[in-house]
Amino acid sequence: MAARLGHEATGIDTAETAIAIAQGKARDRGLTARFLVGDALRLSDLDEQFDNVLDCGLFHVLDDGDRVRYVDSLRAVLPPGGHLYLLCFSDRQPGDWGPRRVTQDEIRASFRDGWQVDSIEASTIATNNLPSGALAWRVSISRS
Repeated sequence: MAARLGHEATGIDTAETAIAIAQGKARDRGLTARFLVGDALRLSDLDEQFDNVLDCGLFHVLDDGDRVRYVDSLRAVLPPGGHLYLLCFSDRQPGDWGPRRVTQDEIRASFRDGWQVDSIEASTIATNNLPSGALAWRVSISRS
């Protein structure tokens, strides 16, 4: 999406298969993007800074300890004034299948020190088993 809009884009995933699929999609669409096999809990290993980070579906699968590591990892690559755009499962989603549900309070608590939660809006996230998607939070967070 970012590359299609003309932005320099880097995708990171721990799964080599996911990276290979993303590379193929970019190639098929005539887009230039960089894809790396890497760990979102160790973004400092990249030794890079990014103006914006998009997280669609990672935050809600992390346990409490990994969430702390993730936020620290983001701090290493997002300079002050940088933005995180987050889409995660919402506690409004009924049922107990699938990923952990996330409350607005959990989001705010995770991004308390050195961050500003700019907005949290109701949204949906695409899933394979719900044609209309699952209830989600779309979040904008700035690094202070």
